[in-house]
Amino acid sequence: MTERAPAPGGLALVEALVNTLSVDTGDDRLAAEFGLSGDALDRAAALREALRAACLAHAGHDIPPGRLSELNALLAEAPLTVTLDHEGTAALAPAGEPGLTARVAAAIAEAVAAGTWTRLKACAADDCHWAYYDRSPAGRSRWCTMSICGSRAKMRTYRSRRTG
Repeated sequence: MTERAPAPGGLALVEALVNTLSVDTGDDRLAAEFGLSGDALDRAAALREALRAACLAHAGHDIPPGRLSELNALLAEAPLTVTLDHEGTAALAPAGEPGLTARVAAAIAEAVAAGTWTRLKACAADDCHWAYYDRSPAGRSRWCTMSICGSRAKMRTYRSRRTG
């Protein structure tokens, strides 16, 4: 759907997870892309939709209270540990066998530390909500692509002014 480059670092995982569902068509690739089934698939779908709500919040929308508590509960279960590299730089990393939620939690922690977490947004178009990384200088991008979603929104605004 998008012509944008993927998000940097671990945010690429979060972006890829959110984008396993095409809101407009209902095409869901979560099981195929992450090799999940059963309870793990259900938890990953809940994580995906809670992350989509957080990305929408980064774009100026309100997070439904249920989604926020769901995201916090899912991330609280992620086993993370502090690791140091050879230069002494500390980072959070999944502890033990890294599951999807722990990898996402570590990616979010890395992005928060880098100051990039709030630049992962969801498209403002109600029929899209595709996750994208906002590389605009002011960080105020609203649509995944200007050529599709942005153009449609601007055309709707133009038409409503002309007819209203």
